[in-house]
Amino acid sequence: MDNMRKRVLGTGLEVSAIGFGAMGMSQSYGPGPGREANIALLRAAVDRGVTFFDTAEVYGPFVNEELVGEALQPVRDQVVIATKFGFAFGADGKQTGLSSRPADIKKVAEASLKRLRTDRIDLFYQHRVNPDVPIEDVAGAVKELIEAGQVKHFGMSEAAAATVRRAHAVQPVTALQNEYSLWWRRPEDEILPLCEELGIGLVPFSPLGKGFLTGKIDQNTTFTAGDIRGTIPRFEADAREANQALIDLLGTVAAGKGATVAQIALAWLLAQKPWIVPIPGTRRLERLEENIGAAGVELTAGDLRDLDAAAAKIEIQGGRYPEHLERMTNL
Repeated sequence: MDNMRKRVLGTGLEVSAIGFGAMGMSQSYGPGPGREANIALLRAAVDRGVTFFDTAEVYGPFVNEELVGEALQPVRDQVVIATKFGFAFGADGKQTGLSSRPADIKKVAEASLKRLRTDRIDLFYQHRVNPDVPIEDVAGAVKELIEAGQVKHFGMSEAAAATVRRAHAVQPVTALQNEYSLWWRRPEDEILPLCEELGIGLVPFSPLGKGFLTGKIDQNTTFTAGDIRGTIPRFEADAREANQALIDLLGTVAAGKGATVAQIALAWLLAQKPWIVPIPGTRRLERLEENIGAAGVELTAGDLRDLDAAAAKIEIQGGRYPEHLERMTNL
């Protein structure tokens, strides 16, 4: 197994500096490779030093956990698996809303353990905050799962700083998962200072802006049926044209480093704090290798200053989610 640099989330969860977000293998980006190809790619990630894999019951739903479980079963003790609870499902298996009642959390844990073919969940996130359940009750339920050995660490996703603080008082939070990248920097306002203060790691999802920060998408790109980007304001043609300025900036830095645009976007995240671990997703080996390569790209203090100064002049156009999805966040 290749050695990638390690980082520590919270008070002791050691993971590779770049993780792997598996969601896109099962949903959101249109038709992809088959199951065998996905399993081979997940195992290729392990071979290349990735030890941190992210899934959730809602991805698919359910099939993404099964995929990750099957792929990682032979190397289970070498990897860290994160999954999530917090959604409700109807009899047809479709997601119907939020649910974080303690009894439901425990049921989800049991089901996820089976799908993941394991006896413990390394990092169990509340996927979205449920306003109807006191966060202390949620943290208390996870604390009991930790005491029972079924869960090792507690995480939260897209939660407001005040909510995290209340949960952390009941059961220490190891990691927060929030969208964070050069084109979505809201976590810098309250979440990063909170992580610094409480000793919590940050796991940025969509660290490549759902693919935009790879430089491979422009105003002429068309999205296939089933690709979530076709519904996102930030990916409307006019917004893509306006947001291209950010890609041009990254491209200039990338050329000077002998790196790709995507690698600079990931290296920028890694350079922000030593406890930030992005989880880019991909379905292709060459992209996996490109993402992993970002861990070896060094941005100097001067590079970062120049990037920040130039990025500050670019006004990113378009919302990051359709409105109904943005309403589910607790920020």
